Amino acid sequence: MTRRHLVVIATGGTIASRRSPDGSSAPVLGGSALLHGLAPDDDVRVVDALAADSATFTLADMQHIVDAVAEAVADDAVHSVLVLHGTDSLEETSLLAALQVGLPRIPVVFTGAQFTADDPASDGPDNIRVALAATRAAVPGVWVAFGGRVLSTWGLSKVTTDRADAFGHARRDAATVPHLPGDVSRLRVDVVALPPGADDVHLRASLAAGADGLVLEALGSGNTTPTVVAAVRDAVTAGIPVVVSSRVPRGLLVPSYGGGGGGADLAAAGAMHSPTLRPGQARILLAALLAAGADRDAIAAAVEGRTPDRMSAPRRSLLW
Repeated sequence: MTRRHLVVIATGGTIASRRSPDGSSAPVLGGSALLHGLAPDDDVRVVDALAADSATFTLADMQHIVDAVAEAVADDAVHSVLVLHGTDSLEETSLLAALQVGLPRIPVVFTGAQFTADDPASDGPDNIRVALAATRAAVPGVWVAFGGRVLSTWGLSKVTTDRADAFGHARRDAATVPHLPGDVSRLRVDVVALPPGADDVHLRASLAAGADGLVLEALGSGNTTPTVVAAVRDAVTAGIPVVVSSRVPRGLLVPSYGGGGGGADLAAAGAMHSPTLRPGQARILLAALLAAGADRDAIAAAVEGRTPDRMSAPRRSLLW
């Protein structure tokens, strides 16, 4: 009988980084050098998928990582998957894995670090120990182990740059995550920041660059200006889906404000509000939907939390 094993997928990030004499840091450690807390009888296969700062990850890079996850999940000899990932885009890649792999038969756990491997306060070893414990718990799903907690990926975002407990949820609600197999690597989905008094220059520049979809980082509960609303109407008329999120890290988005540039006006122009996903994850959801060939109604249903049962699988919101 073939012995089942853990697959560790290393991608770089702070957890794999050391500081150079000039004070800058870069990922230089492979996956095998990072494994802490293994049991004596653990059977491990390491895949060094990438070795980069996750801030540089394109949709193609994220797809490459998720493809490696899917390959491991499909192998009956694998009992769990651990992904070592930079924190800058960990919320995005982990959500893409949850969307594309679906509800896996085994645990898939992402982790990383806030402090480099050679920092006296390095949190990588502790995060790996917690992540390994999560893989041994054998609870199917895609999880993020960080700062002593194991969290679901849906609605997750990085909320601090300088503390070990780096991640939090927009809301603590349980979520239903659609299964959306596809390939996002060739798509362009842009996030457009909308500060107070925003004009439409950046939004229209994204359209001119050939964006397949847009996510608006709006104010408050998803509000902006009449000028932006007019540009959104043009985008939707041209067949480009527009999703509204917020720069506010916590709370439910409700498109209730009018006045020409409020959330209700954006909805009337054809935009879709994402109640809980902040811009990074809203971008991943929209890209996954487009890659899966979803039509406008299916995109709206998924973005707004009205995903049809046939496209979805239930997820737990917290492992421990």
